[in-house]
Amino acid sequence: MINDLKITIIGCGNLGTSIAHGILEMEGFQPHNLQVTKRNPKNLLPLQDIGVRVHAENAIAAEASDIIILGVKPYNVKTVLAEIKPVITPGKQTIVSLATGITLDEILAELEPNTTVFRAMPNIAADIQESMTCICGRNESPYHTEQVKHLFDSIGCSITIDESLMEAATVLGACGIAYVLRFMRAMTQGGIQIGFDAKTASTIVNQTVKGAAELMIKKQIHPEEAIDKVTTPKGCTIVGLNEMEHQGFSAALVRGVLASYQKIEKI
Repeated sequence: MINDLKITIIGCGNLGTSIAHGILEMEGFQPHNLQVTKRNPKNLLPLQDIGVRVHAENAIAAEASDIIILGVKPYNVKTVLAEIKPVITPGKQTIVSLATGITLDEILAELEPNTTVFRAMPNIAADIQESMTCICGRNESPYHTEQVKHLFDSIGCSITIDESLMEAATVLGACGIAYVLRFMRAMTQGGIQIGFDAKTASTIVNQTVKGAAELMIKKQIHPEEAIDKVTTPKGCTIVGLNEMEHQGFSAALVRGVLASYQKIEKI
């Protein structure tokens, strides 16, 4: 069971901290089974106060772990892998990289070739156990895949995909949460302009967006099908939607997604 595994997050920045919080919310998981490392661990001391082991020794943390999550920047992956390689035993530890653009081949080039490695792309909603995480692996058994999926299912929802789609998954799932938040901010600003105070506008927008997402998930319908239910002839909804489209709303969003994807391809 995942609750019994020893987990380390190396390079525990914003995303790593979100994942740590999600892991700690798992029923039955003991804080002492989680280690987090960072060059300057001062910002992680609140985790230490609740029983998590916090320090800067990557190799020590890796040696004592079953699953090692690499939360470091892409340009630091090789350095960290070289640091922990002497304590990695294929079949004993599973490496999970969160680094954008670093392939499984590149990871394995720094380790023993039969090491079990995964790439995973969660988002910051891991902090509240609502992340969308895409996963791919190499040298994995069904048991390893189940372990990693269980880990990321504990902080939201996870799916396995082909590695060729990992960059696209980064854009849609990780960058995507920022796109949604920007939309929410703009919608709140509009709410203020038509008369609401900021707090009330934010409350309405937050629940509206949450409701829209839950509607898609639970009803399993296309967004346009739901839109049709609220766009009455000559009504205010269709007028607003048409004005947004005249201003390039959908096209701008698609262009933003493509721009992010093109940026990742160049990394």
